[in-house]
Amino acid sequence: MNAHSPTGSGYWYGPDDRLDPPGAVLQALREYRNVEVARRRATRDSMGMGETDLLALRYLLRTQADGEQVGPKDLSRVLGITTASTTSLIDRLVGSGHVRREPHPTDRRSLVIVPTVATDAEVRATLGDMHRRMMAVAEGLSADEARIVVSFLRRMSEAIAESRNHAVE
Repeated sequence: MNAHSPTGSGYWYGPDDRLDPPGAVLQALREYRNVEVARRRATRDSMGMGETDLLALRYLLRTQADGEQVGPKDLSRVLGITTASTTSLIDRLVGSGHVRREPHPTDRRSLVIVPTVATDAEVRATLGDMHRRMMAVAEGLSADEARIVVSFLRRMSEAIAESRNHAVE
């Protein structure tokens, strides 16, 4: 019987009831993902916005911190949404007071999208403590442990991306 099969003696245990290390790793990864998804949902709910809205805000705040300007076309590209969807997104975020449209500093025909100071404070208040705790865990890894974790997660990302390329037609 396959040790990874839910019909075995235990979902993540082999037929001899010993922990199946690859299965345990996948289970831990699933548990992390479930907690992370639940937290993101709670954050979106507390801020009254959808997933794409929150992704846009995070991108805008990160680029603002880097001193970069973001236009609607940049948001479309990064978020993988149409220009019409981007316009609706920006309208929602302007309406909720999370961003402003401003003239581009060097191209008078263009606009830049700028997160408000209140948005930065709201995101920091909502996510800051969680990010600090996550960073403390990451900082607790040795350099070798960090290399192993990063390598593992990158290979998992590649495996998932590859599975999309091999979808049943």
